[in-house]
Amino acid sequence: MRRPMVKVTAATFHYGETHEQCLRNVSLHIKEGECVLLCGESGCGKTTITRLVNGLIPHFYEGEFSGRVTVADREVATTMPDALASMVGSVFQNPRSQFFNLDTTGEIAFGCENLGLPPADIRKRVQETADALAIERLLDRDIFALSGGEKQLIALASAYALSPDLFVFDEPSSNLDWTAVGKLAKLMLRLKQAGKTLLIAEHRLYWLSELIDRVVYLKAGRIEGDWQAEEFLALSESKRMGLGLRVVNPDALRPSALSTKALTTKALRPDALCPATLSSPSAKPPQETRPCLRVFGLSAHYRRGKPVLQDISFEASFGEAVALLGGNGAGKTTLARTLCGLHRKSSGEITLNGTRLSTKARAGPFYLVMQESGYQLFTDSVENELLLSKNKRSRPPCENVEAILKSLSLTDLRDRHPMSLSGGQRQRTAIGTAMAHDAQVLIFDEPTSGLDYGNMRRVVAVIERLRAEGKTIFIITHDYELLLAACTRALILEDGSITSDFPLTEANRDKIKEMFS
Repeated sequence: MRRPMVKVTAATFHYGETHEQCLRNVSLHIKEGECVLLCGESGCGKTTITRLVNGLIPHFYEGEFSGRVTVADREVATTMPDALASMVGSVFQNPRSQFFNLDTTGEIAFGCENLGLPPADIRKRVQETADALAIERLLDRDIFALSGGEKQLIALASAYALSPDLFVFDEPSSNLDWTAVGKLAKLMLRLKQAGKTLLIAEHRLYWLSELIDRVVYLKAGRIEGDWQAEEFLALSESKRMGLGLRVVNPDALRPSALSTKALTTKALRPDALCPATLSSPSAKPPQETRPCLRVFGLSAHYRRGKPVLQDISFEASFGEAVALLGGNGAGKTTLARTLCGLHRKSSGEITLNGTRLSTKARAGPFYLVMQESGYQLFTDSVENELLLSKNKRSRPPCENVEAILKSLSLTDLRDRHPMSLSGGQRQRTAIGTAMAHDAQVLIFDEPTSGLDYGNMRRVVAVIERLRAEGKTIFIITHDYELLLAACTRALILEDGSITSDFPLTEANRDKIKEMFS
């Protein structure tokens, strides 16, 4: 009989900056070698449980706690962090938040060095980790030159090198492309087969269906469901949606009616429409005759390195929702930053409404919602973020701000400091700032990262509303559900070039599915 690895008993907790309880009398036991999924809507308490288990609460995050948490029969609250590190390996949503070195090999060795292991033992552990996780090719690399998926693998390797019996993952797939998610799933299966215990807090469920043993569902800080994996996977679609959970079987998804419905003349002026075609790189720059976003021969690079974007040309109509797809490192975010004037182009033209725009001139009509939303939140409350982002040329803000708060389910959080919010709540706040800015071209970089089903649908509704107002929307995403629900068209990038451009219709469903398989 397997011994208990984790015991959470009558845990109640709230963070120091708020008196709202994040956990309410939660009890959870996890057996040795078990793989348990924590799921539920944003802010339900998933991340707080992971922090109780790995010791970030109370050793890092302050607040009021009652109850008891043990790992392998050791009290977490009274165990020193260095001892916990050898018991519990943690992999966070954003791996950069846990890096301490500039090179990958040094990062994998870092924890072992902190434990004072002899150099020969450290070198042996690093090599054994690289062999076990099949990441030999990632050794001795610049850690910040890695793709998002590669960074996540290094974060996992740095935890693995300490040889813990328990691994805690907090939204590990949220910033990864479909290839990296597949690799992560294989590595986690390898850990499970080695007898390790896995605790995973996650919104995207489809990639975990063959890995999990048990599913624990939280709502408003309480456990309201606890199923064996086969019981959970057998839940009806309506039951799952009622719980606010993401899709389990992506094969059942179809392109939304939103992707193919015509835009009415009421929503858009007829003269605002233009064909959306992929221009030949060798063609002459198109002559502007109607309002339309046009990009021609766009190239960009970092310092003296190889160009990240190479001779990109395309058009986009107002009212379109264009998905920018491709693996980590394909150039999607660089394209977004260049369009918005945050990165200088090396060559090419960007025109809007027939006017060629300089780097500086693009700051007003273009707006980017970053993947890491904390980088663009500056004030002391959610409401003040929306007021700060108000474009001076936009409509009077009061009723707009109220409508934005309501549309993104942020009304009850209007007075909260943005940095006290969960990752999903911060993401919605950043989307709200984009709506308040009233730009013509809006670019969302992974807007549903860390969002549950209900909030993903709210983002879809926001995109539909913005399209109806005549905005041009670009969405960088690895989220298959969002892609089919919100986008009208896909641009595929590989190695800084557009390799494919097609509408998201049922006729192209197999092509879409193949990309995400």
